[in-house]
Amino acid sequence: MSKREKFKIFIAAYLILVKEGRVLFLKRANTGYQDGNYSLIAGHLDGGETAKESIVREAKEEAGIVLDPADLEVVHVMHRWNPDREYIDVYIKAENWKGEIVNKEPEKCDELTWFSLDDLPKNIVAEVRSAIEDVERNVFYSDVGW
Repeated sequence: MSKREKFKIFIAAYLILVKEGRVLFLKRANTGYQDGNYSLIAGHLDGGETAKESIVREAKEEAGIVLDPADLEVVHVMHRWNPDREYIDVYIKAENWKGEIVNKEPEKCDELTWFSLDDLPKNIVAEVRSAIEDVERNVFYSDVGW
């Protein structure tokens, strides 16, 4: 980065949607990033919105559900580095929502599936797996990729 370039960080919010000890995962498809692997409902902040507002928007766009910001809890923050971009990822847990879960983005998602925290699939995006493991251990903050 040159002296004239200002540092830029990307911020993303991830939803840990919990029902009866299981978490909702989506299987990525046709995105060019981690296709075939499971991740969570997630997305970049658009600017002018909080992480909670972002995940409310993403949950509606990706799964057709409505979240109440009062029911959301920030459970993990990850500072993630990779050669292309540096991220702050905010993991938000919810156990309540309105509406029926539907795959609203079939062009980007092969399936929406509930997995038990005791029996997660092997093909989960690595940083998402790391965050979920940290949440289970009550670790609020992590650095990944440094």
